[in-house]
Amino acid sequence: MRILVVSTPVGSLGSGQGGGVELTAFALVAGLLQRGHQLSVLAAEGSVLPPRCRQAELWLEAGVDQPSWQHRSRCSAVEIPASGLLPRFWRRALHRQADFAVILNLAYDWLPIWLTPHVATPIAHLISMGSVGEAMDGVIAEVAALHPDRFAFHTAAQAADFQLPGPPRLVGNGFDLGTYRFEPQPEPLLGWAGRIAPEKGLEDAAAVAAGLGLPLAVWGVRQDEAYAERVEASVPAGTLQWRGFLPTERLQAELGRCAVLLNTPKWNEAFGNVVVEAMACGVPVAAYARGGPAELVQPGVNGALARPDDLEALAEAVRVALGVDRAACRRWVERHWSQEAFAERIEVWLEAVASGITSPQPPGPA
Repeated sequence: MRILVVSTPVGSLGSGQGGGVELTAFALVAGLLQRGHQLSVLAAEGSVLPPRCRQAELWLEAGVDQPSWQHRSRCSAVEIPASGLLPRFWRRALHRQADFAVILNLAYDWLPIWLTPHVATPIAHLISMGSVGEAMDGVIAEVAALHPDRFAFHTAAQAADFQLPGPPRLVGNGFDLGTYRFEPQPEPLLGWAGRIAPEKGLEDAAAVAAGLGLPLAVWGVRQDEAYAERVEASVPAGTLQWRGFLPTERLQAELGRCAVLLNTPKWNEAFGNVVVEAMACGVPVAAYARGGPAELVQPGVNGALARPDDLEALAEAVRVALGVDRAACRRWVERHWSQEAFAERIEVWLEAVASGITSPQPPGPA
């Protein structure tokens, strides 16, 4: 198939601003290329594709980043800034739609979902977050009632957030495991990775690390500088080691040295890429039993779970995770989350979308 992948309108690919969507985009593009498909990727100006994705055609658009839904209130209205990337992406996508069998949307936003019934070339949506806004919940429910096959989700916990007409299509995620080196001998170091923003719960990981007397290496884009400063001030000096945002090759080399990765989301995380990345390096995970990570962490096999927002339970989960076999963590990832297996699941879904709907009709008046 010829497939157009429309990227997130939050930051350029490779910047880290798009969070886990960037990693997902690279995995599915590389995997679909390996399976013989022709891909074009529409992304923000400044985007760079990794070498394994270079066979894809890269289309770039300049514009203003779209405000992210997870940083707004549940009752917020749909907002599109002047000169916004989102409408510019879709103006170009619709202008070129006839060149493709299917358009794969990675943006968690209202406009592309609303467009779905009104466009000749089928649009498929890989939903990257759980429920964070009433407007998004509403448009997903409305369009899913008409075209349930057009939506895929990472985990059952994520899909359960939405009003769907039937069982969801779950595709998980995928990783190029050749870029993750197994590290059998850790250092006395805990790890945490993600965007430095309140919904990620870094303060809980910092408090537990301080209580255990272990340093905490922190990787990620500092999206909220004031929040980062508050977290650092809440624990003894030297507890946090700020490592910044690193590309995958450098991140995995440092991440693998950790004894345990802490995962502390304050919201319903759709998947939890860094959880799998850590396990691919042999690092067990101590995580809150919330959202996608609660499905990924298998107690005793690759980590331990704790009651959400319970610091004592999280500290105990770290102690349990320290005893997990690191080789078992790597084996579990190899069985379930390879880039190849992910691309096959995406391919099956997109082929069904491309062949099953030829002339979608817009919904009638209410």
